[in-house]
Amino acid sequence: MSQPTALCVYCGSSSGRHPEYAEQAHAFGTEMARRGIALVYGGGNVGLMGVVADAVLAGGGKVIGVIPRQLVELEVAHPGLSELVVVETMHQRKTRMYELSDAFVALPGGFGTMDEMFEMLTWAQLGLHRYPCAFLDVRGYYRDLRQMMQHMVQENFVRAEQRDGIWFGDSMAELFDWMAAYQGSYVPKWIDTRSVDA
Repeated sequence: MSQPTALCVYCGSSSGRHPEYAEQAHAFGTEMARRGIALVYGGGNVGLMGVVADAVLAGGGKVIGVIPRQLVELEVAHPGLSELVVVETMHQRKTRMYELSDAFVALPGGFGTMDEMFEMLTWAQLGLHRYPCAFLDVRGYYRDLRQMMQHMVQENFVRAEQRDGIWFGDSMAELFDWMAAYQGSYVPKWIDTRSVDA
């Protein structure tokens, strides 16, 4: 794979407890714009979502927001995007964001960030896509999640190859290099065929 053309970023609609979260979100958006990578995200004007979008826009980049109608006011839909797609449901939002993107990165966030990112991990596990999925680990935010994934492997619920195909780290330069060199491959989900033999 070459450098992504449209990167889907999942992150919080809050800014978090530490200023470094917003600082890194801004730096990430700035780097996306510098590299000419379009941002696909949840369409909000608040929290880390707004920080990333504003940084890409300030750098002259393209930003596409996708937001359910019911959240337009709650998440304060960003008024200055290159394009704002309003959908009816959360399921439509996730599907449309996937359709518009060729890579997925999670910055710090809450339940929504986990829901969206893990759906992409599950789709990759099932062979529905072969796009890179990564966690930018600001302040060690995803350290315990990485350990949990290792536990899943040890307990035979996830293949080691599937876990190893997910990038974790705190270096933006290394992340962009990894995405540019990424070679997607499909590893069958099932660890034990007795799980599916009925």
